Amino acid sequence: MVVQQVLELIAVGLLAGIFGAILGIGGGMIITPVLTIMMGIDIKYAIGASIIAVIATSSGATVAYIKDDLLNLRVAMFLEIATTVGAITGALLTGVIPHAMLYIFFGLLLMYSSTNMIRKLRGTQDEAYRPVTPDKWSEKLNLNGSYYDVFEHKEVDYQVKNVPGGFAMMFGAGIASGLLGIGSGAFKVIAMDTIMKMPLKPSSATSNLMMGVTAAASATVYFFNGSIHPQIAAPLAIGILVGATIGTHIMTRLRPRVIRMIFIPILIYMGLQMALKGFGVNI
Repeated sequence: MVVQQVLELIAVGLLAGIFGAILGIGGGMIITPVLTIMMGIDIKYAIGASIIAVIATSSGATVAYIKDDLLNLRVAMFLEIATTVGAITGALLTGVIPHAMLYIFFGLLLMYSSTNMIRKLRGTQDEAYRPVTPDKWSEKLNLNGSYYDVFEHKEVDYQVKNVPGGFAMMFGAGIASGLLGIGSGAFKVIAMDTIMKMPLKPSSATSNLMMGVTAAASATVYFFNGSIHPQIAAPLAIGILVGATIGTHIMTRLRPRVIRMIFIPILIYMGLQMALKGFGVNI
């Protein structure tokens, strides 16, 4: 039975690593509901394992994205100031919030992410990047960048705008990460892709790097309050490292639209499960 659970955790980590690397969401949104709903693990330990899983996803994906020159390190390091402070704040709040509220909040977060993906499917997200006028902050901080799009077979130069708005969004993303044990990558991608007008691929790649730093900032708190169990976190990390490597190769070669179409139903189902469980209803 122990061997079976280890294999199940590795399989969960593998899938979480693949989707997390592709979408820039870290895998925490997959791991926490799967561990609690399908495997019956207490949400406290599921969140602790998810924190470690997010760090593993970030580590595996970041190495590949650096090689592909998709990361915008200046954007990541600047915005990480906000997410790190937010993550510590969120982690410190976990001891005073009931588990039922965590379930409800996590479920709502999942469903919000699914509606955001639906909007992207109906919009122009997968069209060619359209240059924007950078603001004074992006020019002062030298946040504009470029990357080679493997799918389009061309070099893409892009500009960054609305830096203060993205910074504020990142603080909220950090609080969600520390409170729920997730990389809050959906918020990070929204901040860069929607608010700061970066293309989706560097937004996702940069989000993967930032998630690891954000999660590491709150991991110490979870370790000392006994929420991290190595027998749960270690198999997940192994699967995630492999999955993240696979996911990075897929992301550079496929349109995100296809992955979103597969992932949206999963997010909606998991979100409903978590929210209803917070109200004491199991489906």
